[in-house]
Amino acid sequence: MTTLLQLNTSLFSTGGQSSQLANAFVADWKDANPDSNVVVRDLATNPVPHLTGERFQAFLTKPEDRTEAQNREAAVSDELVAQLQAADVLVIGLPLYNYGVPSTLKAYFDHVARAGITFRYTATGPEGLLKGKKAYLFATRGGVHAGFPRDTQTGHVRDFLAFLGITDVEFIYAEGLAMGDAVAKPALEKATLAAHRLASRVAETRLAA
Repeated sequence: MTTLLQLNTSLFSTGGQSSQLANAFVADWKDANPDSNVVVRDLATNPVPHLTGERFQAFLTKPEDRTEAQNREAAVSDELVAQLQAADVLVIGLPLYNYGVPSTLKAYFDHVARAGITFRYTATGPEGLLKGKKAYLFATRGGVHAGFPRDTQTGHVRDFLAFLGITDVEFIYAEGLAMGDAVAKPALEKATLAAHRLASRVAETRLAA
């Protein structure tokens, strides 16, 4: 059974434009894969705590050596890691906030980057341990940034996923959403159509495999 993990990271929860694009894709995915397992985590309604020194130390401590408090601290990360390990497909609704990722997504990233579990250090550098997964990202922006040096978000997310071993990554952008209806409406329509087409292409690829 294929498992899809969807992360909605908009501060507006399901009302966010990035969440709506991700939802459009996932709805088509479920129609094409009725036996698949879809897990949704909304980081607005179910946020991940920001990393602290105490929590990070709990990650580093061997399970058998942890205190009760450290077990509680590590349990959040363990749950998130298990979800990500079990997923074959990762879908992220990704708004751009102040030229970066939402802080809730950064907190999520900090909790799933676990040495020896989701990546490991080798003599030639780090190696991701979550290989063989596919990621689809639905990125929404108030301005127009894709393809310009100021779009540091795309590189950051792509590099982080590669750090974990997820290198098969595809972005769909909806930009200019704060530039008036004349720009925003067609941009959203184009991105929504792209999401539907992407789901159809993925379904066709799976059938041909």
